[in-house]
Amino acid sequence: MVDTTASLAPGHLDELRRACGEVITPDDPRYDEARALWNAVHDRRPAVIVRPTTAAKVATAVAFAREHDLEIVVKSGGHSATGLKGADGCLVVDLSEMRGVEVDPRTRIAKSNGGALLGELDVAAQAHGLVCPTGVVGHTGVAGLTLGGGVGRLQRNFGLTIDNLAAVEIVTADGRLVRATETDEPELFWGLRGAGWNFGIATAFEFRLQPFGPDLHRGVLAFPATQVQEVWTLFRDYAPIAPDTVSVIFAIDRAGADAGYPDDLVGKPITYLAFNHSGSVDDVERDTAGLRLGPKPMTTTIGSVPFLEVQTAHDLAFAWGRSRSFIKSHNANDLRREALDELVELVATAPGEGSFSVTALGGAIGRVPEDATAFAGRASAFDVSADSGWTDPKLDEANADWCRRALGVVEPDRALGAYANGNSDVGPEESRRIYGDAKLARLAALKREWDPENVFHVNPNVAPGAYDE
Repeated sequence: MVDTTASLAPGHLDELRRACGEVITPDDPRYDEARALWNAVHDRRPAVIVRPTTAAKVATAVAFAREHDLEIVVKSGGHSATGLKGADGCLVVDLSEMRGVEVDPRTRIAKSNGGALLGELDVAAQAHGLVCPTGVVGHTGVAGLTLGGGVGRLQRNFGLTIDNLAAVEIVTADGRLVRATETDEPELFWGLRGAGWNFGIATAFEFRLQPFGPDLHRGVLAFPATQVQEVWTLFRDYAPIAPDTVSVIFAIDRAGADAGYPDDLVGKPITYLAFNHSGSVDDVERDTAGLRLGPKPMTTTIGSVPFLEVQTAHDLAFAWGRSRSFIKSHNANDLRREALDELVELVATAPGEGSFSVTALGGAIGRVPEDATAFAGRASAFDVSADSGWTDPKLDEANADWCRRALGVVEPDRALGAYANGNSDVGPEESRRIYGDAKLARLAALKREWDPENVFHVNPNVAPGAYDE
């Protein structure tokens, strides 16, 4: 094993410990656990892992890394699809000792520390009958999800996570602690909402909360894949007129063995529609009636579940450090008929648990002006995504290639924008797909102001000057 701390003099790490607190290096028995990432595809070996407890100590860690020419990587929840939270030979600023969420029910504001997890925010808000629209796995970091936009089950009703963001505090590359809001550093606040990893380390957030709960009303209608064209047409026509309270997904998957499907269909492609209704239970049947105007489903599952239970339902399926995952996505406004048939064939032969899904955007997401945030594609109708999960390391490349090929099928249908958190690939062209040319130019100018040396580049990066008009 290579000692990646060899370039540091003996007293340097002691100095860092005195200034920052917990420091973990490769000779520490806790190192393997501390360097682990959610996505087991990535086996990174950082030089130093620092666990600060305050924003001031985060700033000290940044200064130390820069002084010793160590690449800086930030880890809030470690859920990055790209595995960028622990690059080899870097200094990891691990925010896991900066957890905690406080809610003021009078102002409906949640204050979240930089290392908090979505489950903490969900529980703290629901204790007062409130909610912030977040993601779908409880052990995801609040910071990473938010800085990329924040997509989940409630966004058509309440907007993206960033649309409910009131303030962010970051430590900048030069060690300053800066608070950004609509009125304080508004241009920085614009960039933080969708491309936030590029400008500093987020140490605190304030979110506006909405009344909601305790139940979420849910349904799944499954069909044989031979009806994919009819089901897609049903979904495509319903999505634009769906009430804001309804989030809906169209998907192509393989029938599971324990999901109540006929034996001769298990393991073969199916298509389904899944919805979440965040309004009154009395309105569910009326609001989702449009989903029942097509072919008769093979199976139908509808019911109400406590929101907190829904939010943690996938936590075990996406267990920490055991999941191997790849995802690729972009926006679209429609899909060609031939693309759907090709996707069914691809799902049938996927090397892992490959699936293709289309999430309806619109609603509150689309009512925010396109230029209001760095998040791109507000007017796009759908987010289309190919993803796969597997356990055998030998299938890593095969599954990544499958996701790329599946998304390539719908490349001609691409519209503006791609969800940064829903892409495992990174690089200049990926950043262009995510933000589009106009926003990349604005982001590059902002990057030149706040991080001209591109200190924070281990992310879906916008390099200063790289996208000049």
